[in-house]
Amino acid sequence: MPDLSRPQHQAEAPPDDAAAVSALRSGVMRLSRRLKHQRVDESLSPTEMAVLGTLAQCGSATPGELARKEHVQPPSMTRIVALLEAKGLVRLKPHPEDRRQKVVSPTERAEAMLEESRRKRNAWLAELVGELTEDEWDVLRAAAPVLEKLAHM
Repeated sequence: MPDLSRPQHQAEAPPDDAAAVSALRSGVMRLSRRLKHQRVDESLSPTEMAVLGTLAQCGSATPGELARKEHVQPPSMTRIVALLEAKGLVRLKPHPEDRRQKVVSPTERAEAMLEESRRKRNAWLAELVGELTEDEWDVLRAAAPVLEKLAHM
């Protein structure tokens, strides 16, 4: 028997599911935009910050691997990596197995910048969460792993 409590992969979701999906999309997008404004370094684009975040989370990578992870074309990633290198935020080393490729790693400066950015965004979000009821915070705390899972699907 199908699970009717969850949205189905179909063109038209039931009205309750469609409303929930729409509210989720709207809330996540609005919160994401607000979080993006809590940046430490305004000279970096959101894309540049995302690439640094990916490097911090996943470790060193080739520009091609970064392009796949960030869902951009390889030539775009090559430009982004060059900008980050010029700003002293990444270093390039020869690939250990394929000398035609480079491996991109964050610098200590980039890691410090990311840590400060995380601290600032977490503090801002904690302030907002402080305005929730205990029941709302319990729901949000339980939803956090699910949102993380959706973000990586």
